Amino acid sequence: MGDWPILSIVIFLPLVGAAIILLIYEDSEIARRNVRNVALWTTLLTFFVSIFIWIRFDNSNPGFQMVEKADWLGGISYYLGVDGISMLFIILTTFLMPFAILASWESIQKRVREYMIAFLVLETLMIGVFSTLDIVLFYVFFEAGLIPMFLIIGVWGGKRRVYASFKFFLYTLVGSVLMLLAIMAMYWDAGTTEIPKLLEHDFPAGMQTWLWLAFFASFAVKLPMWPVHTWLPDAHVEAPTAGSVLLAAILLKMGGYGFLRFSLPMFPLASDDFAPFVYTLSIIAIIYTSLVALMQEDMKKLIAYSSVAHMGYVTMGIFTMNMQGVQGGIFQMLSHGLISAALFLCVGVIYDRMHTREIAAYGGLVNRMPNYAVVFLIFTLANVGLPGTSGFVGEFMTILGAFIANTWVAIFATIGVILSAAYALWLYRRVVFGSMEKESLRDIMDLNLREKAILYPLVVLVILYGIYPTFVFDVTEASVEALVNNYQDALKVATEAAAK
Repeated sequence: MGDWPILSIVIFLPLVGAAIILLIYEDSEIARRNVRNVALWTTLLTFFVSIFIWIRFDNSNPGFQMVEKADWLGGISYYLGVDGISMLFIILTTFLMPFAILASWESIQKRVREYMIAFLVLETLMIGVFSTLDIVLFYVFFEAGLIPMFLIIGVWGGKRRVYASFKFFLYTLVGSVLMLLAIMAMYWDAGTTEIPKLLEHDFPAGMQTWLWLAFFASFAVKLPMWPVHTWLPDAHVEAPTAGSVLLAAILLKMGGYGFLRFSLPMFPLASDDFAPFVYTLSIIAIIYTSLVALMQEDMKKLIAYSSVAHMGYVTMGIFTMNMQGVQGGIFQMLSHGLISAALFLCVGVIYDRMHTREIAAYGGLVNRMPNYAVVFLIFTLANVGLPGTSGFVGEFMTILGAFIANTWVAIFATIGVILSAAYALWLYRRVVFGSMEKESLRDIMDLNLREKAILYPLVVLVILYGIYPTFVFDVTEASVEALVNNYQDALKVATEAAAK
């Protein structure tokens, strides 16, 4: 496959599956089973193709690899490529999609054809975000991803799905309008929309400030950062299980990826000026949303606030702009992608049986669901950051990076570690331990084969990356080192110019 346009294949392969599903017209049980099978095999094939990208990827090369380029629209190129920062996000996306399809196998019974098409289209758009090397094409993929997720929440969500879907759409759209204006300004100043050329362009210091703020408005909402995080709990609570999985595991990471791809390398002077501002928002997110999580009675809402807190570590680590912090921020995003996906899948398992997410409705599940109790415990401890799990590595590296950059930031960030243990273990104790007093829980069944096939691989990866994180660091190291060095060089040049 050396000469194949492998990035284009992995991006558009899900659309081929969606087109096949469109040909299945009947609304019968056989047709619905065929739709599910086509969606599952399409996502599996996409994952296998993405593995070829990883195999061909040269870890020692900090530049963009497997580049594809063609004229597209009035000087805007169809321009693709991957580096160490984007490589693993593509793998994470293609890896989790089959689990999202399997998680919807029995819970989604209405409009199955449209549901699977929405997920396959969403997969194409998510992979496109991490693969594109043209800023306009990035914007197209970045914004278009709102549409299928808007439909997934609004059509197949809970009772307040319309409110949650519109809130999600409007929050993210408003922030991204400012990014579009910034993209236009960058084109007028640099004369190009190609990301590699923009990375080499020296934007004026005053212009960097406004461009940074415009991009920040979009990425802060997407991540989401405090105080523009309020759309996330509603979206998670109302979304179907698979929608929550992709929202937490992939869509949130686009904000952190945007900071790494655009804000830091293209606007280094503004990033340095605004770093204390980002630290402040990150610490507030870590502490405040952890306290809010302690007060939740809905399992999904608790995990949603937990996600906001953990994304606080990501932004804190990224803006330390040292190797430890940036590496930790990337690892934290990948680790959280696995752990948050697993936690929402665990909630989906018992929701499918009891049709409620209220914590008070459960208790004593260990007596009837021992396998589930063990799996849920592993993911809970990973979310807390227990050594030996991937959650520990990400949090430790970001706090280490913060300690190097600003000791007080690191001290405040450690408070979140304590609070995460409080709300996560409180949730686990209420749901799993104690006596089984609820009569409705007497006949509840343990994990079935499909649920084991979903959860057990995630258990293995969470432990594997906790014990041997080099799998991740080997891929990202060269690109992160180049990013940090270029950032430091830009600051040094600016300082010397100011001194003269």
